Amino acid sequence: MPDAMVAAPKLDRETIAHQITEAAFLVHSAIGPGLKKSVYEQCLEYELQTRGLALKTKVAVPVVYRNIPIDGGFEVDMVVEGAVAVEIRAIERIMPIDEVQLLTYLKFSGHGIGLLINFNVPLIKHGMRRLLRQAYYHPPLLIGAAN
Repeated sequence: MPDAMVAAPKLDRETIAHQITEAAFLVHSAIGPGLKKSVYEQCLEYELQTRGLALKTKVAVPVVYRNIPIDGGFEVDMVVEGAVAVEIRAIERIMPIDEVQLLTYLKFSGHGIGLLINFNVPLIKHGMRRLLRQAYYHPPLLIGAAN
């Protein structure tokens, strides 16, 4: 199931992640910290679109437990070029739960790279995390399956 969610990107994942990072730097340098998450989402979406990157916002992340789809209402803020998941925050600081949440999205969606971007910091480089899906992870359909 995760493979079906991940479209073949036009660009490699590292290039896409770099483009997202540059766009986030541009947004932060233009408007700074202290605004609502929705403002940063809209600005980042605009910057990515002007770079010609395809993106989807509020992408549902399916959870499958023992071959049963679970409606958990999980969604990732953005998926860029079908390859990189982006979670946006406007909080005092990134907490471990924020990273775990993004890793869980990566696990269930099949995306290999995720960016966690907190715009509510004086220097944007202190609010960015790049996370990778664990290579040894087994797709959700195999968890709990009979041997």
